[in-house]
Amino acid sequence: MSDPRQLLRQMFDAAILAAQPEHCIPRFLPEPPRGRTIVIGAGKASAEMARALEKHWPGELSGVVVTRYGYAVPCRKVEILEAAHPVPDQAGLDASRRILETVQGLTEDDLVICLISGGGSALLPLPGEGITLEDKQAINRALLRSGANISEMNCVRRHLSQIKGGRLAAACHPARVVNLLISDVPGDNPMDIASGPTVPDPTTREDARDILRRYGIDVPAAAMRYLDSDAGESVKPGDARLAGNVTHLIATPQMALEAAAEVARKAGITPVILGDTIEGEAKDVGKVFAGITHQVATREQPFTRPCVILSGGETTVTVKGEGRGGRNVEFLLSLAIELDGMEEVYALAGDTDGVDGLEEIAGAIATPDTLARAWKMGMRPRDALAENDGHGFFEKLGDSVVTGPTLTNVNDFRAILLP
Repeated sequence: MSDPRQLLRQMFDAAILAAQPEHCIPRFLPEPPRGRTIVIGAGKASAEMARALEKHWPGELSGVVVTRYGYAVPCRKVEILEAAHPVPDQAGLDASRRILETVQGLTEDDLVICLISGGGSALLPLPGEGITLEDKQAINRALLRSGANISEMNCVRRHLSQIKGGRLAAACHPARVVNLLISDVPGDNPMDIASGPTVPDPTTREDARDILRRYGIDVPAAAMRYLDSDAGESVKPGDARLAGNVTHLIATPQMALEAAAEVARKAGITPVILGDTIEGEAKDVGKVFAGITHQVATREQPFTRPCVILSGGETTVTVKGEGRGGRNVEFLLSLAIELDGMEEVYALAGDTDGVDGLEEIAGAIATPDTLARAWKMGMRPRDALAENDGHGFFEKLGDSVVTGPTLTNVNDFRAILLP
């Protein structure tokens, strides 16, 4: 086997490459319309998607998309705006209004190509009437710290918005909308990708209220009034304004895992994809995967060795400490603690967008001697886990994985390599 660290990084890089817009956009392009072609979009990959679309589109087009700070790329015809993620800011609010303005006054001869990827929820923070940006920021922070899964968080976001939950698609009517989506959510449900601004939403404002109650999240009075009103309801399946719209999933977590699996096969290693929809508390998922690793490492069955256990999805972290954490490094630290120095087992966990939590760090690599090296440096792994300090822990060991902006996002990537 080649160097385990290098091999894990090659698999991670292959997963990211498989989700690059340049590879995914061309085969999903619609026929040019009789009228205008307008491009809109939001997400960490939206600027790169716009650049790929410009390169391959046969006619004229114009439009505007919003991406995360640092994720902009030069485009000739589509205006690229930047805003904050994961907590929204004024730039995102202004960009949301610009996008809504861009689709006003369209006709049935016009075509709207909507480029959506993960991160779009925070980048389109146009709140419902009476709700301030500060209200949305507070609610977003509370959701991120609550332990709610991505589907639950996005349900709340859809029902507090003037642009999510199909409302942007309704604003495009009577133009035809073609959605090109890069999925970052377990299950690849379009309504959960960027909170579904251009697809119908079967959930209700009562569902949103239930989620807020379930996690004990206090919201401003204006937000509750909005949820109690008809304005808080999203656009439902069967709405005539969305008839004829088309949605394509152009890249998904499963595609990324299959690309990593191919790297493993070429290296003579058996890939085992356990799933692309793994959710749960990150440290608990780490314990479960440690149990799976023990089983595989100490039994002749069920997998041929050497092998690599691959998985994706989106775990969560209920923040209790004051450390520099992220869900992938939290998973990895928990895994390392439970494996307790198991011989020859290496693991990588990272976010395919290059940002785990609030850090410009994609994730980290754990090695058989991770705990031993930490103790030698005076670190206490369990204390770091309790403080949600995964980034601080792995950074001191020199085991962080830094990619910079990847210009795509198909969520978490986890690989456990067994000799």
